[in-house]
Amino acid sequence: MTAVLPLGRRVAAEGVGTAALVAVVVGSGIQATELSRDVGVQLLANSLATVFGLSVLIVLLGPVSGAHFNPVVSAAVWWTDRRTGGGLTLRELAAYAAAQTAGAIGGAVLANAMFAQPLVTWSAHDRSAPHLWLGEMVATSGLVLLVFGLVRSGRDRFAPVAVAAWIGAAYWFTSSTSFANPAVTIGRAFTDSFAGIAPGSLPTFVAAQIAGAVLGLALVAALFGRPVPAGAPAVPTPAPAGEHELSAAPGH
Repeated sequence: MTAVLPLGRRVAAEGVGTAALVAVVVGSGIQATELSRDVGVQLLANSLATVFGLSVLIVLLGPVSGAHFNPVVSAAVWWTDRRTGGGLTLRELAAYAAAQTAGAIGGAVLANAMFAQPLVTWSAHDRSAPHLWLGEMVATSGLVLLVFGLVRSGRDRFAPVAVAAWIGAAYWFTSSTSFANPAVTIGRAFTDSFAGIAPGSLPTFVAAQIAGAVLGLALVAALFGRPVPAGAPAVPTPAPAGEHELSAAPGH
């Protein structure tokens, strides 16, 4: 089993990783609108940059903190491991979520600064509509199902590619363009750019993401079963042999 690193290092990795992720999302959105007036081209540029950036960040920081970058993923790790041993404690979950949220805000401010925009400009991009909330539920539930399904089946080594691919696909097939992350959602309120979201849209967007995470966990339990308690005899499965750290669960 991979050794658990000190909490301070893991929290720093979550903050830095989420900041970098939001800088990629917001910065590529600003760049896209400066280079093209075609909304389709803007979305393509934004989604490609996010896919590449997210996969690199998961590879780089996964060994440090698990590369969650997402409070609902961290909360799901805590929830699934609370009786089986390992995972996150409530104190660690709170530290992760705080670092992720602060990092997301910092990443948006950094992106604004790189493009000579005001450091903080509240977004005017209203995203308050039921079909957008449904899109966020679908995107988030799929993300949680993917992350924990890979772990349960012993294929978490594919997470950098698989998670980034899911987010890239969900940019295009969900109505909300797949935020799927409360911290990133809050950070994107700090920029009045292509990737922004109006502060008034935050509560329902985040609520939809939480609901999606709950649905995703239910799907994991239904499709892959419940985790085996620590010390219990393993049940043979067709999955490749090897030990995997459940906390290594990345997210957009």
